[in-house]
Amino acid sequence: MRIYKECLHCGKELKGRTDKKFCDPQCKSGYQYQKEKQNPERFYNKVDNQLKLNRKILKEFNKGGKVTVRAEVLNELGFNSNFFTHYWKNSKGDVYLFAYEYGFLKRMENSVEKYILIQWQDYMEK
Repeated sequence: MRIYKECLHCGKELKGRTDKKFCDPQCKSGYQYQKEKQNPERFYNKVDNQLKLNRKILKEFNKGGKVTVRAEVLNELGFNSNFFTHYWKNSKGDVYLFAYEYGFLKRMENSVEKYILIQWQDYMEK
């Protein structure tokens, strides 16, 4: 006895095995894609996407090795300082937060919030 009479994606009549759900691999893929699109975004994906965005923004602004940028400029592009992969504490006691190999340190200068951007270097591993 056949479990499904029609393809779950396109509705065509199924032929072949009795436990078949889809008429071909494209219908199976399309069905799974539509099903996944309806689900809310998973927490892991939200975190991963934000980390990638943070890295992209930091990379774009940090072409000189060490740069100071106003926080509002980064924030307007979607940067979120609450998402980082690791941290590094320098000899002065400053704690840099990193999005992969690009780091940032939040500072207040003349009542303006700024970020000091750096890139991970071999000497930081010590």
